[in-house]
Amino acid sequence: MARLTGWWTRRSNPEKVELYTRWTYHGLAGVAVFVGALPALATASVVGPAGGWLFLAVLLHTVLVAVLCSRALSWQLGRRDRPNRLAAVVAALTVGGCLATLLLRRRWPDLDLQMTMYVVSGLVSWGVGALALCTTRVRHMMGLSVAAVAGVAVGTVLVGLPVTDTVTHTFTAGFGTLVFAPTSGFSGWLLRAVWELDAAHRIQARLAVAEERLRFARDLHDVMGRNLSVIALKSELAAQLSRRGAADRAVAEMGEVQRIARESQREVREVVRGYREADLHTELEGARGVLAAAGIRCRVDLRDADAELPAAAQSALAWVVREATTNVLRHSDARHCRVTVAIDAAGGPGAARGDGTGRDGRAVATPGGEAVGAAPVTGAASGGGAGSASVVGVGPASGTDGGEVVLVIENDGARPAGSGGSGLAGLRERLAALGGVLDAGPADANGRFRLTARVPLDGGDLRSAAAEPAGRGRS
Repeated sequence: MARLTGWWTRRSNPEKVELYTRWTYHGLAGVAVFVGALPALATASVVGPAGGWLFLAVLLHTVLVAVLCSRALSWQLGRRDRPNRLAAVVAALTVGGCLATLLLRRRWPDLDLQMTMYVVSGLVSWGVGALALCTTRVRHMMGLSVAAVAGVAVGTVLVGLPVTDTVTHTFTAGFGTLVFAPTSGFSGWLLRAVWELDAAHRIQARLAVAEERLRFARDLHDVMGRNLSVIALKSELAAQLSRRGAADRAVAEMGEVQRIARESQREVREVVRGYREADLHTELEGARGVLAAAGIRCRVDLRDADAELPAAAQSALAWVVREATTNVLRHSDARHCRVTVAIDAAGGPGAARGDGTGRDGRAVATPGGEAVGAAPVTGAASGGGAGSASVVGVGPASGTDGGEVVLVIENDGARPAGSGGSGLAGLRERLAALGGVLDAGPADANGRFRLTARVPLDGGDLRSAAAEPAGRGRS
C-alpha cells in the first residue's frame, strides 16, 4: 500500500495543496465537456453541421481554459509571467462561442432552450473562472463577473431573443459565474498563502539556528573581548619597558600576560563546556520548537520522567538530539518526527542482537515494538500514522543493577544522502567513551529513518525504579 500512496505521502504539504488544486481544475475541465460540449453536439440534430462546429469550438475552449488555469496557477506562484495572450484568446473564444450559440437559437426557434442554456452557461462560467485566476485583485474579479453577466444579457437582447430566453441565459450564466470566479480567486490566494507559510517556516528554522550561533558568539566575545584587549595593552607596555631597559618590569608585565592568557583559556573551556553539556530536556524542547518551525510535526515521549540521569549521559544524549535534529532539517523531507527517551532496566547487556535478544540472552524489543522471547516488554510503544513508525520499546525489568537510557528518534522522508556523515561518527565516539552505542539507518523501505542511542547507567543514580510502567510521557 505504501508503494501505491508514496507519490502522495512523499510530497510536502504545499506540494499536496498545489497538486490537489491543479487536478481539481483538470477535473472541472471534464465537467465542462459534459455541461457545454455534449449539449452543443446534441444541437446538431436540429441545426445540422453547425452543431458539430459548435461542439468543436466548445471543446477547444475547454482545452484552452484548462491550459490557462495551469499557467495562471504557475503565475500566481511567481514561476512564470502572466499568460496575457492566452487569456485574451480564451476571452475572445468565450464571447464568440456565446454569440454563436445565441444566433443558432435565433435562427432555429425549435432548438431546445435548455441545450443552449447549458452551452452558454458552461462557456461563461468556465471562461470567467480561468480569467479570474489571472488577477489577484478582488475588484477586478467582481468587475469581470459583472461584465460577463451583463454581456450575456445584452447579447440576447441584441440578437433579438424573447424575454424568456434573456432571463434564462442571464440567470444561469450569472449563477455559474458567481460560483466559479470567487472559487478560482480563492484557490489562487490559498495556494500562494500555503507556499508563503512554508517558506516562513523554513526561514524561522534557519533563524533559530542562526540565533543559537549568535548566542555562542556573544558568549565568546564577552569572555575574550576584554581579556584580549588587556593582553594587547600589557604586551605593548612590556615591549616599551624592554626598549627603555626596564627588564624587570617588562618580565612582570609578561608574567601578567601569561596569567591572563591562561585565565582566558579556562573561561573559554567553561563556555564551550556549557555549550556542549546542554541539558537533555532543554534540547528536547528546542528540537520540538525548531522542527515545528520547519513545518515538521514532532512528538516527544519522555518516559520515566522522575529518573535523574547522570550529567555525562544527559550531555551525550543532548548532543544526539541536537545532531539528529540538524540531520532531519538538512537531509530529509520529513513531515513527522518522533523522539522517545526511556530507561531500560535490563541495562547495557540488553543491547539488541540480530536474533532479537540481548548480549546476555534476555529478550528485548524489536523495531516494531514487539518483544522477542518469553519476558514481557515494559513501555513498548507502537507508532501511529504515516511518517511515524513503531518506537523501539525498553527491555524487561529483571531486577538487575544498573541499566541504560535509550533514546530513539524516527522521521519520515529520509533521503539516501542523510544516512551518514561525520556528525554521526562524532556521536558514536562520544557515546563510546561512556560505554554507549549508536545505531542509525533506514527503518524500512518507505523512507523512514531511525536513530537509536544507548547509554549505560549506574543504578544508584536513579531516583525512581527503572521498571516503573511507562505511560507518563508527554507528547
